[in-house]
Amino acid sequence: MFVGIDHGTVGIRFAGLKEEEGAVTIFELSRNKAAEIDCEELIKEVEKGLKIKTEEIELVALTYSMGDGFSTIKDIKKVRNRGVRSEKGAGARTGGGTKVFDAIKNAGIHTIMIPGIHAGSKKIDWRLKFFSHCASPEKVGVAYHIYKKVFPNFIFADISSNTVTMSVARGIIIGAIDACIFAPGLYQGPIDLQLLRDIEDREVSANDAFSNAGVLRKKWTTHVGNEELVMGTLSLFAAMEIAAMQVLMTDYGVGASACKVFLTGSVGEKEEIKRRIDRFLDIKTETITRYSAAIGCAEIAKDVFYGEKDIMGIEVEL
Repeated sequence: MFVGIDHGTVGIRFAGLKEEEGAVTIFELSRNKAAEIDCEELIKEVEKGLKIKTEEIELVALTYSMGDGFSTIKDIKKVRNRGVRSEKGAGARTGGGTKVFDAIKNAGIHTIMIPGIHAGSKKIDWRLKFFSHCASPEKVGVAYHIYKKVFPNFIFADISSNTVTMSVARGIIIGAIDACIFAPGLYQGPIDLQLLRDIEDREVSANDAFSNAGVLRKKWTTHVGNEELVMGTLSLFAAMEIAAMQVLMTDYGVGASACKVFLTGSVGEKEEIKRRIDRFLDIKTETITRYSAAIGCAEIAKDVFYGEKDIMGIEVEL
């Protein structure tokens, strides 16, 4: 079996891909629960959730945090500081993701690490390197899952706790817009003028400002309890972000008719969001499961195991 692990904002999702059947097993573990149990118990949870024994695992593809400390796919033993430049940064910290990383590494399971998309990535558009960070590693998993469906040119928006949009041209990841730059999610979002003032006045830390700038948390909005405002705001900004990526794709010679658009994430899965975004952009999007990142990582593990040396422009260095 090949295993993919998606280190998400709220939960850690696992996917097991059985080679002989092509069947996929999935389960989710909350980051809080992962943080509370010891490494041995955590491995047992993985075995139970995927209905396997660790000795049956051929290869794991693991994502962790921002993944901005490296730019090639590496063996977990060759990645320093769990693959991040610094433990400081944007996002909630519960310790669950760290526990999963340590449990997998300490168990001696053959594991590769997937990098994030950032200024050090070799194949992304040079103009997108203006931003230090574009997307966390699990988004590479989403992209690969779509790519394996034989779609070489596409954009996807992952809309959930935060919103990240990525573009792929001719099978290469060319750029992404990270959660702290543009479209908000449910909990996290970009830091605007008022939040800058709050940070300057030391009313809030930069990380707390980001972590509470989503449509359900921004203190001066009236979205809480109002589904129409939530859906309206998320769909508008997600559509605008997708449109921005369409501009980049056009510059790569991929017009709208040749570029499919996918939606994923706990919010992106919702039919109401799809309907609104389709109307804004006058297109027909396709919805894929929130487990796509974990499944895509399992597919990466399988292909790397059988000798693949390049994953959508990311070099495999083992």
